[in-house]
Amino acid sequence: MKNGFSVIELFKLGGPFMWILLLFSIATLAIIIERCVYIFWHDCRVDSLSDSVKALLVQGKKREAEQMLSSFSHKKTAASILLCLLENARYGESRMEKAAEAEAQERIRRMENGFNYLTALSSLAPLTGFLGTVSGMIGAFKSIAEATDVNAQLVAGGIYEALITTVFGLIIAIAALVAYNLLVQKIDTFAAETARSINDLIPELIEAQAV
Repeated sequence: MKNGFSVIELFKLGGPFMWILLLFSIATLAIIIERCVYIFWHDCRVDSLSDSVKALLVQGKKREAEQMLSSFSHKKTAASILLCLLENARYGESRMEKAAEAEAQERIRRMENGFNYLTALSSLAPLTGFLGTVSGMIGAFKSIAEATDVNAQLVAGGIYEALITTVFGLIIAIAALVAYNLLVQKIDTFAAETARSINDLIPELIEAQAV
């Protein structure tokens, strides 16, 4: 037996379940790339934008603040949330807070689109790998039962090949879980900064409406 195998050789040794794992790996990679591009393409910075809006509100320039927020492209995620807050200020604290939170939830929902597939793949990939291993073990023991001369090399070789699917399944699951947790952390940070900005701006808006 050779000391090492290429990826193609390992793929062939893994049996038919490797094709399913190949599909899972392609789907996992596609979702990770798509979500990373979407989240990092959209500007999720909140604090600097909130400070600019607050500075205008302190000067009594609410209309200018609205114009500034509306001038940003759809790429500036926090702008639409803060704009929603300002536009609903005349309806009272409760109304503007709910409107801003609803817009924030919608933005976060769009960011999290596809996350359920990542979690599903992180569960299905290792299970499929284990299934491939069990199938391979069945084949290995069948070969042992049919062999007239059973030796350690025959047993070890069959088990070695059967475990390949488990390794590939675990690799896919680890990649999916790592990407999922990193992206969730990014979104959680955005959500926390957005909530803090909303709470900071509401007193300024109430004061501006009272003038």
